[in-house]
Amino acid sequence: MTTPHHPLAIIGGGLGGLTLARVLHVNGVEAAVFDLDASPAARTQGGMLDIHEDSGQPALRAAGLYEEFRALVHPGGEATRVLDKAATVLLDDPDDGTSGRPEIDRGQLRDLLLNSLPEGTVRWGAKVTGARPLDGGRHEVTLADGTTFTTDLLIGADGAWSRVRPLLSDARPAYTGISFVEVDLPDADLRHPVSAEVVGGGMLMALGAGKGFLGHRETDGSLHIYVALTVPEDEFDGVDFTDTEAAKTYTLGHFADWDKSLRALLGDADGPLTPRRIHALPIGHRWDRVPGVTLLGDAAHLMSPFAGVGANLAMLDGADLGRALAAHPGDTEAALAAYEEKLFPRGEESAADSAANGELMFRADAPQGILDMFAGHA
Repeated sequence: MTTPHHPLAIIGGGLGGLTLARVLHVNGVEAAVFDLDASPAARTQGGMLDIHEDSGQPALRAAGLYEEFRALVHPGGEATRVLDKAATVLLDDPDDGTSGRPEIDRGQLRDLLLNSLPEGTVRWGAKVTGARPLDGGRHEVTLADGTTFTTDLLIGADGAWSRVRPLLSDARPAYTGISFVEVDLPDADLRHPVSAEVVGGGMLMALGAGKGFLGHRETDGSLHIYVALTVPEDEFDGVDFTDTEAAKTYTLGHFADWDKSLRALLGDADGPLTPRRIHALPIGHRWDRVPGVTLLGDAAHLMSPFAGVGANLAMLDGADLGRALAAHPGDTEAALAAYEEKLFPRGEESAADSAANGELMFRADAPQGILDMFAGHA
């Protein structure tokens, strides 16, 4: 049987990979995208994203989707509240429409990108298990079903545990010292009015030493909450998160002296609790140029979420790579070199900011650090 060949293969159908595919399509270059999910609806896509003026928005302009994006923006979503563990409101910054970081539901943004691509661009249920170099900068990619394909240009947009990254780098993500427990409170105004009031119309940060509640109001009226804990990497190993009530009891034990309105963000949550250990690649992760392969997004510069730039950077990476390839027809290596020249310093700066913000948010006098940061940006 003949091994299929794709001139340009993107591994990963997240925001970065889809932005790349769209920018290439706009410039007359077709790509094949391989995603491990069985379908676009196989799993939820997470909460709200603020799309930045210097990264996500230019990427959407390059993709020709900026106006469609604006139509999906969540009014009021840029509001920000900061509380201490006694639920004292220390900052209440409403959304006056001037901050330049409009909010959008991640799932709606992904659908916008998916629907802008030619039918069949994304191969669903295609889990990549490995890749190896061939001659002339080509690569062979192996899928979980045992099939393989070859490609002239392999792009790893496959996230934290990228199967493409080992072709370029030995780096692996390391635990940052912070873990999340993720919960939801649907139909909050009706079913959870106290929690709805605590969170407000946009983003909530209720912070204390080494822990806190990070929340956001979603476009469907639900509240999406991340319970943050500074704990050892194996802290959750002894917790049965399939037992929701037991997992709540364990997690709430870290907040025994916190105000009951904040504890309710977890205690009143509906559905399962999802534990997430937060990992990051080394700050300044980079690699020597390897013919026929590169990375974007978390595969290239996985960082903690505390600078709020991960999705924006992935989209900008995708747009920059797409434009570089379009600008260097027939000279892939020149395009990749030009792309990586911008990728590396940008990723290093953002990763450093994310790590510093994580320290600042959960330091001993929290939430003073984050208040000082907002005051400095005023």
